[in-house]
Amino acid sequence: MKNNKLGWSRVFRGVGRNVFLLGLVSLFTDLSSQMVFPLIPLFLVDVLGVGAYAVGIVEGAAETTASLLKVVSGYWSDKIKKRKPFIFFGYSLSAITKPLFAFATVWYFVLFVRVIERIGKGLRTAPRDAIVAESCNESNRGKAYGFHRAMDGVGSVFGGILAVLLLPALGYRNIFLYAFIPGVIAVFVILFIKEKTVALKGEIKGKTSIRLGFKELSMNLRLFIIVSSVFALGHFGYAFLLLKARIVGLNETTAIGLYVLFYIVYTVCVIPAGILSDKIGRKSVLVAGYFVFAVTSLGGIYVSDIYGMILFFGIYGVFYALVDGVQRAFVVDLAPEHLKATALGAFHTAIGLVALPGGFIAGLLWDKVCPHATFVYGLVLSIISIYLLCFHIKTK
Repeated sequence: MKNNKLGWSRVFRGVGRNVFLLGLVSLFTDLSSQMVFPLIPLFLVDVLGVGAYAVGIVEGAAETTASLLKVVSGYWSDKIKKRKPFIFFGYSLSAITKPLFAFATVWYFVLFVRVIERIGKGLRTAPRDAIVAESCNESNRGKAYGFHRAMDGVGSVFGGILAVLLLPALGYRNIFLYAFIPGVIAVFVILFIKEKTVALKGEIKGKTSIRLGFKELSMNLRLFIIVSSVFALGHFGYAFLLLKARIVGLNETTAIGLYVLFYIVYTVCVIPAGILSDKIGRKSVLVAGYFVFAVTSLGGIYVSDIYGMILFFGIYGVFYALVDGVQRAFVVDLAPEHLKATALGAFHTAIGLVALPGGFIAGLLWDKVCPHATFVYGLVLSIISIYLLCFHIKTK
């Protein structure tokens, strides 16, 4: 028993109160989100009767909209030295918009609500990630981000399970309505977060501008943001994995069950991935993650039965665990001390801006060429990203 306690203490060592509370916020928010978002591609295709192009546009436009605000909210929170108001309002907006999906009768309305919901994500993400960075030591940064992403993953797993269990009984629209409840709980938890107002070393005095902040980002960080954006352009995302599951012949419930499997694998692997990046370096872990995505893309080309799909979703979970938190930690490693949120916002904005063209290209290839073309597209860009990361990005 004593050894078990020591084991758990090692896992939580370096994870502060704010990181834990933000983890709970993400847990309940993703519980709400994953009751909704994995159903959206299927809802669009099976209920509203649109093609994969609409799925790509909805998902891409949502992430691009969110990203336009991430750099602004990140910069502004650096300037006024406050993170919590952005976090509170961002999560609140997401919570109140999810039930609106229940009233959609055309895909344009789904697009509209998805964009409004992602505005909340755009407002909260960079300030929240900055609090995580400010609430832990540099030596535990990968673990802290891994812990936060793991809590996010736990919420996603339970949200997906609820979607699987409730879909046959309630249908899409009622599930969208019930998603409001965990979203409100997440907003309540935010009230207990206490941020520290500190004068950071190297703080800019006097009048500042967003442009000045960008000038202070190192060339190495800017290059990493470019490489991440190239990779994100080819990252087709889980929506197309779910469409692949339908092509293989799996029903809605089984497809969402595979989505849950993906998040279980992700949740199990994301903390070890963060700890590994603390020990061997972020770059090595990211190269491995990009390589695993390349393998995932190959799987999308050749998988043709349920057993292959199980492996396919599992490998995708490993990939996501290797890159999700580690990319954020790497950005903070490379950023000036007083511009953490600005750097995180620039990173999130850049990769989000390519989400719309990336999603549109993936959907167009799916509809106009063949589904295999979407996965070939992801494979090619992942190989290019590996090359750029290996030979053009320096570690700190």
